Amino acid sequence: MAAPVCSQSEDEGFSSQDEQETSSREDSGDAESSLHDALYLKMTELVEFLLLKYRAKQPTTKAEMLSRVIRKYQDHFPEIFSLASECMQLLFGIDVKEVDPSNLTYVLVTTLGLTYDGMVSNGQSMPNTGLLVMLLRLILAEGDCAPEENVWEALNVMGVCDGKEHWIYGEPRELLTKVWVQEKYLEYRQVPNSDPARYEFLWGPRAHAETTKLKVLKFFLRDYRKDPRSVPSLFQEALSDEEEGA
Repeated sequence: MAAPVCSQSEDEGFSSQDEQETSSREDSGDAESSLHDALYLKMTELVEFLLLKYRAKQPTTKAEMLSRVIRKYQDHFPEIFSLASECMQLLFGIDVKEVDPSNLTYVLVTTLGLTYDGMVSNGQSMPNTGLLVMLLRLILAEGDCAPEENVWEALNVMGVCDGKEHWIYGEPRELLTKVWVQEKYLEYRQVPNSDPARYEFLWGPRAHAETTKLKVLKFFLRDYRKDPRSVPSLFQEALSDEEEGA
């Protein structure tokens, strides 16, 4: 009878140890998930704070961000600040630029040297320059002239749909075909000899005056950790335009 009793005792011991290890791993995973959620929440809060600063045209400092937003997560500031800055740039077209290293002061400016602040009337309070920059890049990728159907197909993937109000960008068709055309960032014209009529987008004169193809190309390739020369035809064309402009 001793053998079965001993065997049962060992099995129970191993089972108890496995349960403890499993419980420990689950606790560790829960803690990691909880921290991840907390940091994500802080990132969104910092983005909201930076948007308020952008609208008010006010600078901010690291100390202010720590005291007003980050608080007890100060050890994670570099990670939170990096993600928030990337979100500001890609989603809203706003750069968070350090202007005073001595006290870590930052200003918020539209990216790529554009002077358009991305704020429109009719209650739309979210900067929309990020979508404009995306569209300039799309036109560049299409060979400087993007068919309208290709533009909407690409924007649909981002959740920006023709005729559907967007939570950041408002009514996109009005933005693309009227607002940015009036601002001279885009040209929207009928494709020559098209019947039925088809339309296409090009860079407008203000886009050419304020930024360059090379800057736009570098902006997007940097996010994919690539060198512009990895896209040789676009790089060569952008470089040629840069040299002609100089």
